[in-house]
Amino acid sequence: MFKVWKNTPQHPWEQPSRGPSHSLQGASRLTQQPWTLTPVGSQKEKLKKETIRPSELLVAFKQPIGKTRLHVKAAHYMLVTLDLLKEKLQDVFPQEFNITDVLSPSQMQTIYKASGCASQEIRTKPCDEKTPYRTITGECNNLRIPTMGASNRPYVRWLPQEYEDGISLPRGWTETKQYSGFRLPSVRAVSNDIVFFPNVNFTNDAFRSAIFMQWGQFLDHDMDFGPSATATLTFMKGIDCDNSCEKGPPCFPIKIPRNDPTKRQFMCIPFTRGAPACNGGYAIRNQINAITSFIDASMVYASEDKWAMQLRNLTSSQGLLAVNDRFNDRGLAFLPFGNPEGFPETCNITNKTLKIPCFLAGDNRVNEMPGLTALQTLFMREHNRLATDLKRLNPQMRAEELYQESRKILGAMMQIITYTEYIPAVLGDSRSLPSYRGYNDSVDPRIASSFTNAFRFGHTLVRPTVPRLDSRYRVLSQTPLENEFFATWRVIYEGGIDPILRGLIGTPAKQPRQDQIVVEGLRDRLFQQVSKFGLDLPSFNMQRGRDHGLSGYNAWRQLCGLSQPRNENDLAQVLQNPQLAKKFIQHYGTPKNIDLWIGGVAEPLIRNARVGPLFACIFRKQFQNLRDGDRFWWENPGVFTPAQQQALKQVSLPRIICDNTYIREVPRFIFRANQYPRNFVNCNAIPRFSLFPWKKSPK
Repeated sequence: MFKVWKNTPQHPWEQPSRGPSHSLQGASRLTQQPWTLTPVGSQKEKLKKETIRPSELLVAFKQPIGKTRLHVKAAHYMLVTLDLLKEKLQDVFPQEFNITDVLSPSQMQTIYKASGCASQEIRTKPCDEKTPYRTITGECNNLRIPTMGASNRPYVRWLPQEYEDGISLPRGWTETKQYSGFRLPSVRAVSNDIVFFPNVNFTNDAFRSAIFMQWGQFLDHDMDFGPSATATLTFMKGIDCDNSCEKGPPCFPIKIPRNDPTKRQFMCIPFTRGAPACNGGYAIRNQINAITSFIDASMVYASEDKWAMQLRNLTSSQGLLAVNDRFNDRGLAFLPFGNPEGFPETCNITNKTLKIPCFLAGDNRVNEMPGLTALQTLFMREHNRLATDLKRLNPQMRAEELYQESRKILGAMMQIITYTEYIPAVLGDSRSLPSYRGYNDSVDPRIASSFTNAFRFGHTLVRPTVPRLDSRYRVLSQTPLENEFFATWRVIYEGGIDPILRGLIGTPAKQPRQDQIVVEGLRDRLFQQVSKFGLDLPSFNMQRGRDHGLSGYNAWRQLCGLSQPRNENDLAQVLQNPQLAKKFIQHYGTPKNIDLWIGGVAEPLIRNARVGPLFACIFRKQFQNLRDGDRFWWENPGVFTPAQQQALKQVSLPRIICDNTYIREVPRFIFRANQYPRNFVNCNAIPRFSLFPWKKSPK
């Protein structure tokens, strides 16, 4: 079914590339070499080949589009200009120096403006302070700082970036460089030694369902998206990140150890750095969050106006979202097919016979996993149900108001389910957030770069197979995880979203354990259905932390007021596992150097939680900021009437499933591991959410 490329000796990853060496002709080269910024069109061409690589699929899947692409290009121009200037000045300053040491503030501003960054960051349209609705972009939530939490803005930093050169190069870029007296290990070596375990030994979580894991991914796609750099060729040497193991911005390949159990015939796993942000003209590299920070259901509605309009049914007077015009789910709607403007098609390559394209939603990751597609479909249906019922209650309401009011309610539903059910299941009841005290415009709701890395803890909850269950919660199929990525055809031809949702509801999540961190479907076989060479997601998590300039493990422990282990014995006490501590020290030399993600997921779980102390601290801070710094938070007085707030307290994920699928039996507490039929009730027993408080009095 799947075309694969052969492991021939000519494969570019099997030996380091010796790409052409180019002499620099000054900063004018920035505009003379159009190939330095690979256009989306060429990504599309790569995906049309008979055989493609997983890395090509990943880069295409993470391409910035729309206004994000313009912002990233400007940031890239600025960073490359600074690199060129430093290269030219090396002869003048023979010792090591940072470019900011020799450029004046006015010179930095000149580059900031000339690169296009200044025009990308300026907001000229005034805010409408009286509108009851969020903007699609997240702008004007904070009326003092209108861009706070908006899309296409840098991540916030809770600790200063730590780059090898102080400006941009990731830690570990120079393999011989020492940190606290030790070299950083290859993240693949850490993955092989600490993350790997045989899948046959994985443990079911006795207290969490698979939909607990899936909600985490769905939620994550509401808060952050860090696209890859638009350039896939290095500026200085013209090396293609997909075809070479040579480092050069934006290529940051992951070295494969000689004794690697499955990939020793290769030199590296390709890795392209995250897209930069303009960052107010500062030279130190930051990354861009392409979507709104707020929990506002932006993965349903998009974070750019043009994209949001593409998702709507503009021929309807009911404010509906568009649905699929080719297929339906036994009369219920599927998401429409399509891609955001300029985004390459990535789905029909998983089955070239059926040629089922990608589904279109407010986030371009909608097709990554069937469970994610199911939740995206479910919430599209819920929007249309809300809009239809609002129209029935208020025949006088126009399409735009119906759309905006339904979107506002759906955003509140995301907040309620997340804060009343999901976060307590992550943090444990004793670690829940303090009570809500109202909106505070001094609270920064932006997503922290460290949070984006830590929230990948959800990878430790993913099972090795995707189960589909029938109406009596019996197994219909168990497909290996690695065969489900971007497989939209399976949603269409294998029963729609109901079997997928029942699989999530009626199956336990994987138990996160120190000796069972991430299954092989993610650790060694990611996107393997298009090739014999699978990618390694835990390695990417650690490499991404270095790419973002995140500090090592102890710095984050210190920020959270936790102990900072100094040696193997201290680390053994923190991890409550001497053998695991020994492995860490063998790789990193010191606890200070441990990458944030692997250090966090290796900690023993807090009682009743699914994270250890470090990630619990990071999550509490982030989720409290998201709530308290959101002017449109559902509990903030004036956002909803008291009667509407009271009605919203009945919102639950089981009810949304009952209202939008043919599933008739659900558990009351959906994120718990539930056994059928013991923990299941008929949908009639699940309280309904009433829209009656939204009925308007006739004028």
